[in-house]
Amino acid sequence: MKRTIVIVDGMGGGIGVQLIDKIRELGLKETEIIALGTNAVAAERMVKAGAHRAAAGENAIKATVPRGDFILGPIGIVIPNSMMGEISPGMVEAVMASPGERILLPLQQDHFHLVGLEPLPLAKMLEKAVALLKERLES
Repeated sequence: MKRTIVIVDGMGGGIGVQLIDKIRELGLKETEIIALGTNAVAAERMVKAGAHRAAAGENAIKATVPRGDFILGPIGIVIPNSMMGEISPGMVEAVMASPGERILLPLQQDHFHLVGLEPLPLAKMLEKAVALLKERLES
């Protein structure tokens, strides 16, 4: 059964690039990775990292994110106006309304705080996110 993993990222796409690298290391068969950037730079960098295809902008995210069995990205993809305003309320609505399972990295930002989470280095968060994805794909 073919599964679709959607990676959503903005700014320079650095988190998305790292997620794609780690997912590709799993050697998953029958899995498509779609990169959705809030901007063209993020989308382009994620394609270079190994996404099968990509698109950028609000409409691309709204139209494509519902196709994902899994949606991965920083927690800012579900907070309107995060990532310095790159995440629109429409993008958040699309991500949250999607039937796919969301696996989010709890990255802190200046305008909100996540209380009760153990602070982890980004590398550890990425490992945990991809381990959870692998577990869900296998179940």
